[in-house]
Amino acid sequence: MSLSTSGADRRVASPPRQAPNVRMLGRGDRSYGPAASSALSDRIQMGETYTVRLEPVGIEFEVDEDETVLRGAFRQGLMLMHGCKEGQCAACKSFLLDGEVDLEKYSTFALNDFEKEEGWTLLCRAHAESDLEIELINYDEEVLRSGIALQTQMMRVEAVDELTHDIRRLVLSGDELTFKPGQYVDIGIPGTEDVRSFSMANTPAHRPGELEFMIKVYPDGKFSDLLASGGLSTGDEVEVTGPYGVFTLREKSERPLLFIGGGAGMAPILALLRAMAEKGSERQAVYYYGARGPQDLFHLEELAELERTLPNFRFVPALSHCGDDEDWSGERGLITDVVTRLEAELTEMDAYLCGPPPMVDAAIALLDQKGVPESRVYYDKFTTTAP
Repeated sequence: MSLSTSGADRRVASPPRQAPNVRMLGRGDRSYGPAASSALSDRIQMGETYTVRLEPVGIEFEVDEDETVLRGAFRQGLMLMHGCKEGQCAACKSFLLDGEVDLEKYSTFALNDFEKEEGWTLLCRAHAESDLEIELINYDEEVLRSGIALQTQMMRVEAVDELTHDIRRLVLSGDELTFKPGQYVDIGIPGTEDVRSFSMANTPAHRPGELEFMIKVYPDGKFSDLLASGGLSTGDEVEVTGPYGVFTLREKSERPLLFIGGGAGMAPILALLRAMAEKGSERQAVYYYGARGPQDLFHLEELAELERTLPNFRFVPALSHCGDDEDWSGERGLITDVVTRLEAELTEMDAYLCGPPPMVDAAIALLDQKGVPESRVYYDKFTTTAP
C-alpha cells in the first residue's frame, strides 16, 4: 500500500480557532475492513447531501453523508493532503470549525481523545452530519486546485512479469484513465471487497489506456500472492479507482531534484523520470536507489538510457548486503549513508522519497539534519496491509 504525502509549497494556516458549534459522533463498529473503504463507497446508496467549506482557501463542495469528506473531495477533483486513507497516519488531520461529523474507526495515534474534543478530525474517517466548515492546517494550494476527479473502471490484466525474485510488473489495460505521473490507484482484490493501493510507473502519454505497476510480493499477501501464484493472470479483470496521491513533480520549481528510493518504490519515481524525458527536461536530478544485492536490481538498462536522454541526470544504485566476492563495482552501504558521502550540499534541492518506511524515515531524518526545509520534501511510504 502506498502512503503518500508531501510538504512542498505547503501552507501552514494560523492556529485553529476554537470551534463554536462542533459535535463529534462515533460510528462504533462501523468499519469497511482493511483498505476497503474506496471499493465499498461506490456501492453504498447515496444519502443526504451537505456543503463543506474549506478555509482559508474558500473552496466549497458537496459531500454525501455516506462517503467520507476526503472521498467527496476526491470525487470532485479536489486533491486534499492525505496518506493512508484509513485513519492511521494523520496526514489529513484538520480542524472542524463548525458542524457535526460522524467518524469511522481510526487509530488514536492519528487522533487522540483530547484532540478530538478540541475539534480536530480526520477527513478520511469523517462523514458529514450537517453543513461543515473545516480549517485546513497543512495544504498545498497548487495541488489542491489541480486535482483530477476519481474514475472507476474495470481493467484487463495484460501482463504479469518477474522483475526480481520478489517484485512483479503488472500491466492493466482499459479505457484511458486520467492521472499525473507519481500518482496511484486502488485495485480491487478479486472475490473480496478489499482494495490495495499501487503507484503507476508509466506516464499518461505512454500507451494511453494502459497502467504499469511494480508490486512487491509478500508472504500471504492478499493481492501480491495472486501475482506470484498465478491466481491473477492475463485476461482476468480487476476494478481500478483513482487517481490518488500528491507525489507529483512541482513544475514551478527549478531547484535540482534528489530522488531516494528502494524496492517497488521505484514505480512513481520512474514515472517522474519518464515524464521528464518526454518533456526534454534539463533540470538537474540524481536518483539514489538502495537494494540488498545485485539480484534485487532491475530496469538498469532503461535507467542508463535515461542518463543519456536527460543531460543532467545521474542514477546511483547502492547495495547494502553485497559480499566482497561479488562482482559489483558500484556503491555499497545503506542508501542514506551513500547520499551523505556523495552529496555535500542538499539544502537547495527538492527531495522525493519512495520505498519501505524505514528507508523513508531514515532519509527524512538525514534531510532534516542537512537543513533541507520540510516544505521541499515529498515522500511515499510503501506500507503493508494485514493479510
